Amino acid sequence: MGRRKQSLVEDLFEITRKLPWWVGVVLALVSYVWLHSLAVSEVTAVVQPGKMGDFVGQTLFKTLASVGQYLLPIIFLLGAAVSAYDRAKRRALHTQVAASPDGGALNDMSWQQFESVVGEAFRRKGYAVTETGRGGADGGVDLVLKKGIETSLVQCKQWKAYKVGVDTVRELYGVMAARAAAGGFVVTSGQFTDDARAFAEGRNIQLIDGKALHALIRGVKVPAISEVAASAESNVDAPSCPQCGAAMAKRTAKRGGNAGNVFWGCSRYPDCKGTRSV
Repeated sequence: MGRRKQSLVEDLFEITRKLPWWVGVVLALVSYVWLHSLAVSEVTAVVQPGKMGDFVGQTLFKTLASVGQYLLPIIFLLGAAVSAYDRAKRRALHTQVAASPDGGALNDMSWQQFESVVGEAFRRKGYAVTETGRGGADGGVDLVLKKGIETSLVQCKQWKAYKVGVDTVRELYGVMAARAAAGGFVVTSGQFTDDARAFAEGRNIQLIDGKALHALIRGVKVPAISEVAASAESNVDAPSCPQCGAAMAKRTAKRGGNAGNVFWGCSRYPDCKGTRSV
């Protein structure tokens, strides 16, 4: 079944609700001042033959301005109100997840809330975020990030029962190439397969699993994919972490019965304490 075509009023409302709330307020004020000036302007009387068309056009435009001077500001103010409400909800969700000791709150929300809290996390990292929503012709892209002149694409997967596979990462990579995006993120509340992590290496795609997402929301530094790659290059034979799949680095135990022994430790320590024997 085809999607219902929206009216101009609905389009203006949807555009405004995605903008910062104060932009909607400014648009409401500007549109009222402009249209009110047109609504109160005088219509030139018909004094010459053949000028009736101009007279009718001016009259029609004045009538439309008389209605629009109230209608447009109302649309923009409603959009601004919804924008402010959505922003408050995003912040509340972000706070809820940040306060969760193990990030379990990520699994208790709907996919819409999950995308919203991921978007809020990126906003706090300095990105301008556009939520594309589900069901559109965006190739699985849920968020579009802007920072300076660069665009990055985000695909969200709130999958609790199984790992995100390589097909999902390949799909995002194809959309990145088609849209000339500088980078991409696949974000999940769960984990990734080894094939997915291997495909992402060297392709400027960062995979953020549940633990890394919780760290991002809490404001803890998460290593970028370039940093993980550099770590892997400095440890050519470095294995993947058995707990989160991130690259590992050689470390030396400083205390306990194993003091002085070398072991593999997760590069995301202290957020992940995965270890392997050398």
